[in-house]
Amino acid sequence: MKKTLNTNTLEVCLLSSHPLALSELQRVLKNPAFKIIPQRLESTLQSELHQLKLPRATVFVVDTHDIRPVASRLLLTIRDQYPAARIIVICDKFETSESYSFLHMGARGLLTFDEAQSQLAPALSLVSKGGLWVPRAVLSGFVEFILRGTQNLHLKADSLTNITARQQEVLDSLLQQLSNKEVGSKLNISLRTVKFHVSNILNKFGVRRRSDLIVLCSQQSGVTPSFPSVRAAKHDGSKTISGPLARSGN
Repeated sequence: MKKTLNTNTLEVCLLSSHPLALSELQRVLKNPAFKIIPQRLESTLQSELHQLKLPRATVFVVDTHDIRPVASRLLLTIRDQYPAARIIVICDKFETSESYSFLHMGARGLLTFDEAQSQLAPALSLVSKGGLWVPRAVLSGFVEFILRGTQNLHLKADSLTNITARQQEVLDSLLQQLSNKEVGSKLNISLRTVKFHVSNILNKFGVRRRSDLIVLCSQQSGVTPSFPSVRAAKHDGSKTISGPLARSGN
């Protein structure tokens, strides 16, 4: 008898540089509701990111261990190849500015490795429907950050007009998530010169970190993160539930 395809099966692509991590995530998601597509990332990901071809999936789970320097750029690559796909980021520990950066780059779920053991499956189900699975405090802080950034735009509205041609080149590189070394190589300037320009750019925009600069520039270009409407959901503990948020009308 011919098997019929379960249309409710959720296609999940697991991205990790570590084979044991891939195996563990597959074990956690061993469920007929998920079609798992594991893909091991190479250690040379930083230099080959522009050549990375990803399989089609509804949700991508990104293990950031060993790829922290290029994690944000990987998220942008996923969004570029599959704009409608959802992304969940798994990390040892999330720093505040890093969490904001991941959210801005398109992540709709943030889980530590310990949390993933019990929460990855329900997080996948919610995120696939348009929801967010993020620590409540992180989401609240991110929204406040966006609001503060919007207010600061009036104070820094002339920032772009005061930027030199070289600073604009450096800014464009920063918005592409390039490291200082990569910026220097691209523009053929020394690392010390890159740091000098980066410091001046951050000062002109009135921010301290690159992630803040990226969010601020997206606001100036008229692009701000979108948040679906809230739907109540149960979860054991307030640490890891970010609402959760669900698509309007569901």
